[in-house]
Amino acid sequence: GWPGERWLDIRSANVQAVMLDRLDLAAAKGCDGVEPDWLHNFQSGTGFPITATDQLAYNRFLANAARSRGLGIALKNDLDQIPALVDYFDFAVNEQCHEFDECDVYGPFHSAGKPVFNAEYLDHWRTSAVARDSLCQAALVEGLHTLVLPLGLDDSFRYSCD
Repeated sequence: GWPGERWLDIRSANVQAVMLDRLDLAAAKGCDGVEPDWLHNFQSGTGFPITATDQLAYNRFLANAARSRGLGIALKNDLDQIPALVDYFDFAVNEQCHEFDECDVYGPFHSAGKPVFNAEYLDHWRTSAVARDSLCQAALVEGLHTLVLPLGLDDSFRYSCD
């Protein structure tokens, strides 16, 4: 749904080699961590016959490779496999868990003492201080580090619930 975005077959040794090169680049540039996106390809209609087992293997592969380079790694998406992946990832990144009523699935990260960072984009959280305060109160109770941001990430505004 994003211009220029393409799906890759995460089972491919070539794709995995490219990802290792990207992790090497992140480490060489002095990054502390990485956040690979689309870690739930088996649910995303990629056109490739990716299974849940394939996804678990790929996500663990990325996490182990990042950690072996001294990088922290975030789990983004793949909500259904959080219990099987929480030990491999250092933190989680979510978009719109309040909008889609899915924040509670991050319980394993909270139980493990690992942070969950969340971004929300609905316009009423930008335009209504009352709605934003309600969102932030819920985020704090849930232990989420939540930002309200423009969907285009153009830095036109930023509200932090922390």
